[in-house]
Amino acid sequence: MSFMRTSILTFAILFISLTLFAQKKKATDSAAKLKDEAVQDIQSNADLYKKNAMDIWGFAEVGYKEVKSSALHQQTLKENGFTIESGVAGIPTAFVASYGIGKPVVGILAEFDALPGMSQEAIPEKKAIDGKNAGHACGHHLFGTASVAAGIAIKKLIEEKKITGTVKVFGCPAEEGGSGKVYMVRAGLFNDVDAVIHWHPGDDNEVTMTSALANKSAKFRFKGIAAHASGAPEKGRSSLDAVEAMDVMTNMMREHIPQDARLHYVITNGGKAPNIVPDFAEVYYYIRHPKKEEVKAIFERVVKAAQGAALGTETTMEYEVIGGTHDMLLNKTLGEVMQKNLDKVGGVEYTPGEMEFAKKIQSSFTFKAPAIENSAKVKPFKTVPDAGGGSTDVGDVSYTVPTVGMNAATWVPGTPAHSWQAVAAGGTDIGAKGMMVAAKTMAMTAIDLYTNSAIIIKATEEFKAAKGDYKYEALLGDRKPALNYRD
Repeated sequence: MSFMRTSILTFAILFISLTLFAQKKKATDSAAKLKDEAVQDIQSNADLYKKNAMDIWGFAEVGYKEVKSSALHQQTLKENGFTIESGVAGIPTAFVASYGIGKPVVGILAEFDALPGMSQEAIPEKKAIDGKNAGHACGHHLFGTASVAAGIAIKKLIEEKKITGTVKVFGCPAEEGGSGKVYMVRAGLFNDVDAVIHWHPGDDNEVTMTSALANKSAKFRFKGIAAHASGAPEKGRSSLDAVEAMDVMTNMMREHIPQDARLHYVITNGGKAPNIVPDFAEVYYYIRHPKKEEVKAIFERVVKAAQGAALGTETTMEYEVIGGTHDMLLNKTLGEVMQKNLDKVGGVEYTPGEMEFAKKIQSSFTFKAPAIENSAKVKPFKTVPDAGGGSTDVGDVSYTVPTVGMNAATWVPGTPAHSWQAVAAGGTDIGAKGMMVAAKTMAMTAIDLYTNSAIIIKATEEFKAAKGDYKYEALLGDRKPALNYRD
């Protein structure tokens, strides 16, 4: 009898296991089919997405001035059935495009701002475009377009009732120093989102499991008294002297702040003529560190240096906080999911003409360049929490909702961001090919979230554990968006 019971129990366990295995395989096969559909949809519209990206490359609009770029993305999404909410969070060029109802809600971030002073033709030698000042040296023309493409592919699957839930494409202006997403987070636009997906142009293909530096920026403005610099200098009080005194003090301060802090500035206004004692001068500072608490502390010391400079030069000082962003909360659960999809999509293969372009670009480097063939490879999954060198307002999103991102090889291997070489490659098919890698990978990752609820549950648990009891607070305070920070 006991033998019979054991046999029945063993059979029951085996039956249940086989049933669960079959269900899991069916779900996996179904997800794989949906991913193939999404990839095919994105690829079939490659020409449209390339045109949109290159149009925005040509617009090259800086932070909060991205009127044409934002409008083009909104138009494309609207034509594909999305409901558009424009001018969100007090930002004219910010938007949220939504489709679907119910859970899960998956957000996809789209950026589209250019950088000032980075005008460059799409050729492998340094040459600015006549009449242009800005350029897409960080590839955000590709960033936004790929995100829109991924969002549209997901929308079509929801429309056809192959998946259920909601997709939101967030039009995020002024990532480059303007902290656009911080205002969107502060406005509660991500409060109902279950997971966020993003990407960034780069010189390789990898899931981003490296944190970012927290950052706080401000413009320090000094007012003095104008006078003839030679005829009556004693009657003047130089605001430029104040800026230079502040800069000397902050440079001496570098020795007495943590080694992994970053402190940099540009003098944005130093006067108009050497023979006039400047009555106004301005300097623009960035303060960065892996920990937001350190950024706050160092910033206050910089403010004291500015106050001391004003006191010593008998000028007055006021400052305006321009931006402030958090470090990045990494999510291994989502990262592992995205890695599988990126591995499947693969990297970027160059044509002979693109290979020649790449070689010319690399010949302009002042350092040894990596192999051009690296563009075709996908880096293995690796978590390096404290190695980030840049800052991004995606960090604030990551403190609000589980977030995952990746890089795609839109630039020639070895190309640094914020360089003329990045602008040049981003204006060619090299950039467009990398953009397609990102669009496909993001769409496939989103499909996993829609078809496997356990992923979001696990990612949310990891997010809560990483965030702990920290209550989100914007580093830039309660100020309104700095819509004219590029003026």
